[in-house]
Amino acid sequence: MKSLVQAVVIAATLAAPVAVFAQSNQPMTRAQVRAELIQIEKAGYNPSRANPYDYPANIQAAEARVAAENAAVGGVANGSSEQGQAAQ
Repeated sequence: MKSLVQAVVIAATLAAPVAVFAQSNQPMTRAQVRAELIQIEKAGYNPSRANPYDYPANIQAAEARVAAENAAVGGVANGSSEQGQAAQ
């Protein structure tokens, strides 16, 4: 019985990343791309001022701020979120 439980746990552990990866193969909709761009702009990135020298660092910094904000809020479902203040 103990080996059966171990086998089930191992199988579930190996199958979990496959299930997560399969969900990310969906193409993004236009609304999702627009919502992501708005989030990045609110985080301080301005595409009209981008240049080849600062672009990678600026966009990565804005994406990091968005990711940190989403992690603090509890994540994002389908590329959209509502912005607000945390409850005190």
